[in-house]
Amino acid sequence: MSIMISDHPGGGAQTSPVEGDRVAGPSHVDAPEQPVDSDARRLAAPDDWLAVVARTAAADADAPIELLGEYLNILADAALSGRRPMKRELESVRRLGQRAAEQGVDANQAVDLYLSAAWRLWQEIPMIVRSRDREKVRAAAEAVLRVISDAVEVLVEGHQAARRQMIRQEESARREFVDDLLRGDTDVSRLVERAEPFGLDLGRSHQVLLAAPVRSPASLDRAVVVMERAIVERFGDRDVLIASKDDLLVMLIPGELRDVVSGADVSDPSGFAHSRLRQSARHDRWQVAAGRPYPGAYGIARSYEEAREALLLARRLHFDDDVVQARDLLLFRVLGRDQAALVDLVQALLEPLTRSRGGAEPLLKTLETYFATGAVATETARRLHMSVRTVTYRLAKVKTLTGTDPADPAQRLALHMAVVGARLLDWPASDLPRQSLS
Repeated sequence: MSIMISDHPGGGAQTSPVEGDRVAGPSHVDAPEQPVDSDARRLAAPDDWLAVVARTAAADADAPIELLGEYLNILADAALSGRRPMKRELESVRRLGQRAAEQGVDANQAVDLYLSAAWRLWQEIPMIVRSRDREKVRAAAEAVLRVISDAVEVLVEGHQAARRQMIRQEESARREFVDDLLRGDTDVSRLVERAEPFGLDLGRSHQVLLAAPVRSPASLDRAVVVMERAIVERFGDRDVLIASKDDLLVMLIPGELRDVVSGADVSDPSGFAHSRLRQSARHDRWQVAAGRPYPGAYGIARSYEEAREALLLARRLHFDDDVVQARDLLLFRVLGRDQAALVDLVQALLEPLTRSRGGAEPLLKTLETYFATGAVATETARRLHMSVRTVTYRLAKVKTLTGTDPADPAQRLALHMAVVGARLLDWPASDLPRQSLS
């Protein structure tokens, strides 16, 4: 027996001839009495009750009726003959699970559809089952339960397989889009078109925040989930994109950010991002860098480059600030772009420090901390965990070797810039670049 459920307005089901080893239910009944044949003929009638069961179950679960496929026929066969579903029938159910995922039907919703259909079928099962003795009814119920178990299992497997494939495709498309967006793809019209599914209006102003783990590995995948939830809850889901790239957490947010709860403008999104990262991963330390907001597709790439350069400068300059603003590092960016001048400055003022017994690095570290504390020797000593006498000795050593007094305000600026240049050039850990004679 094979009864295909159709969602025609008349509510009738279409019948098909016996297929393969699918034998009509009555031939499997131990005592083929006349009522059995009568009920079997009623099962195959055009106004079959299975169609009513299908429509009602679809309404119960708010799911497409076509996702039932031949499921009700398989259940009816099990009730009548005790037959287990064939492999091709289960494969058909598996494909229906995949289709449900592709149509956006939740797995729980699909399972509800199948369970509701089974429950309603058992309620409406013809007297062909109910008129038997207790043992026969028990056998029919057991057969139906086996079919439900088999069908729901492969339905969920098909749904999960399709969802995994869709997630892989979505992640691949998302990763490719993020790469092109941050690189500043030249095909702007195509980029704008691809941005729409992500809820991005590239005509608006955006800024990029980057977060990097400091001195300890961190789970970027978990950080992406945490920050996406936090930012969407606080600022909404429009013009927001959270992703990972090159061991960095990338957060794209609107240039003018508004708190959806209070309605107030947000002046420090990078501080908010850092506080949420710190709350979610107390054992990890993060440093957040913020690029400035710019309009357009190319503005996003520009903001990203600013944030990335700010992180790089913060590392080279040994900045321990939790949040680094690109606008606060503009002077260092200017210095770094004239490499020839930096090399001359470091060679002229700092190279004599290499003649010190411990090399240039201890003296350079002392100068760096001394300038960072506003030229206060006692605070420098506290930060470096040494005595004030050691600090003053090292500062005197610098004056002796270089001829420049760190304590003299008139000479301090040049020496400070030389120290910054040394960090930008990664000197003395790396050799200074060779200067061209041309």
